[in-house]
Amino acid sequence: MKQQSDASNNRSNTVDTLTDFSLLRLLQIHDSAFPIGSYTHSYGMETYIQEDLIRTKQQLIAFCKSYLFHNLVCGDALIIQDAFHAAKDRNEARLAELDELCGAIKLAKESRDASMNVGKQFVRTVAPLLDSPLVEQWKHKIDKEDVKGHYAVLYGIYSEALGVNVYHAVMTFMYASLSGLVQNAVRAVPFGQNTGVQALNELLVHVEEAAQKVMNLTIDDLSNNALGIELASMKHEFLFSRLFIS
Repeated sequence: MKQQSDASNNRSNTVDTLTDFSLLRLLQIHDSAFPIGSYTHSYGMETYIQEDLIRTKQQLIAFCKSYLFHNLVCGDALIIQDAFHAAKDRNEARLAELDELCGAIKLAKESRDASMNVGKQFVRTVAPLLDSPLVEQWKHKIDKEDVKGHYAVLYGIYSEALGVNVYHAVMTFMYASLSGLVQNAVRAVPFGQNTGVQALNELLVHVEEAAQKVMNLTIDDLSNNALGIELASMKHEFLFSRLFIS
């Protein structure tokens, strides 16, 4: 409990207040019914399930923590943070650079494809929701294939346009990523819904910790330390049967 209290104090010292309206707009893009297709991806987890490496709640939590701290913190979350600031500065050259970096750190083809496919569907879905010249401009660049359209870059651009702060943008992205994995595990292992709810609840404190960690990192800390997950994503496309895309 003391750890949670300390983390909350640190957070209140480093971020602006999130308004109710911007919070609602941020929540909308993380609704499970938001049609960007992220729920169809398991990011390597399905390979772990088929190899009997995820059969219990604790094994699921261990996988999610590894994905959180060794993939998202030093990968997509850093891209989001930098893209958010580049969008604020209207630095299109930097955004294009981040789009390239985002693809480069994803070693598995399925992970790269998932990032681009979700990103393209995301920008098509959100572009009509707000008046943002930068979002429209980025959509046009994707349509012309000037950029790949990775999801993390688009998420950073859109979050800045919403007027939310970067800390909450990163934290909700992480929460939604883990929520999607847990829901997929509930279907694939399978687990009961209560087990999924309990697993996600136990992960919440780690999501807050991970978001705080990202705030203390820079794009120079970009890396990919989740080699087991990347290898699982590579093996995924050769599995005999698959519920998910990756």
